[in-house]
Amino acid sequence: MENELWKYLKETDKPIVLYGMGNGADKIISVLEKNEIEFKGIFASDGFVRNKVFHGHIISSYRELKNRFGDMIVLLCFGSSRDEVLENVIKIKNETELFAPDVPVISGDIFTLDYYEQNKPRFDKIFNLLADDLSRKTFINTIKYKISGKIDYLFDCETTPDEPYESFLKLLDNEIFLDLGAYNGDTVLDFINRVNSYENIIAVEADCKTFKKLIKLTEHLKNIECKNLCISDKCGLFPFGMKHGRNSSSLGTDSLAEFITVDELLKDKKVSFIKMDIEGEELNAISGAENTIKTQKPKMLISCYHKTEDLFTLPEKVFSIRNDYKIYMRHFKGLPAWDINYYFI
Repeated sequence: MENELWKYLKETDKPIVLYGMGNGADKIISVLEKNEIEFKGIFASDGFVRNKVFHGHIISSYRELKNRFGDMIVLLCFGSSRDEVLENVIKIKNETELFAPDVPVISGDIFTLDYYEQNKPRFDKIFNLLADDLSRKTFINTIKYKISGKIDYLFDCETTPDEPYESFLKLLDNEIFLDLGAYNGDTVLDFINRVNSYENIIAVEADCKTFKKLIKLTEHLKNIECKNLCISDKCGLFPFGMKHGRNSSSLGTDSLAEFITVDELLKDKKVSFIKMDIEGEELNAISGAENTIKTQKPKMLISCYHKTEDLFTLPEKVFSIRNDYKIYMRHFKGLPAWDINYYFI
């Protein structure tokens, strides 16, 4: 198994600098401080260098820090799938050591070598359930990336969003699509483009502001129901963090929102395909869909990158309900290890 990034950073004599500001940098700085690892500077892409100060450091350009420190280590502190951003990251990586530290999107332990060893039997069990070579490669590469911070592991198992549909996720013309975490409707439109026809769509989005965008983007579609609800393993009014975007989650406390289970949402309704990308609430949502999964066995696309333990807890939960699914794993273009999904077929 790979050497652990945090231990390497603790032991190195090279200056460490951060690439990026914001929430991702906050999380990485927190881990650095906890491990008593010093960093020497922060830089941003050229268009964002305007005498800003972040965590006590004046924001520099990459070239300024490279000229100052020479042989240094760069830690990537943001996520992106944009071609021009990834090209710049690769350019920097070709000049100096660059890592993308793995920190949980929502919550969970830091993915260290010790964490892997402690949970190795669970990782091994899921690995042995995976249905094809690319799934197994993606699983192993994801673990190696999380331990080492080396982005080549992600590039090496990257595939396109079309590949699962061409390979194993066959959609029919009478699909009933349940989109959990529908955001602004982009995944609804993606589904529409992949079928000649469909029976019904239920699109669920928790964030109120984003829900309005969902309504607007899908108002021209037939046979679609849009629901402003939070999906979990419980029903009722509970605290919810409205972040007006993809970061809204049940970990917030700034407002009350209506929570519902998949089983309650569907009741006597049928479903053939569920997409689940709900900011760390996936495990609870699976629990709340137990009867639906047990009786209907829908195809499921479930994001597995929000919490550290998602790699094993999500398939464990599904297989505790039904053990006759085939399970695949895919990673799409982007850094860090976001946009990684399990597919249950």
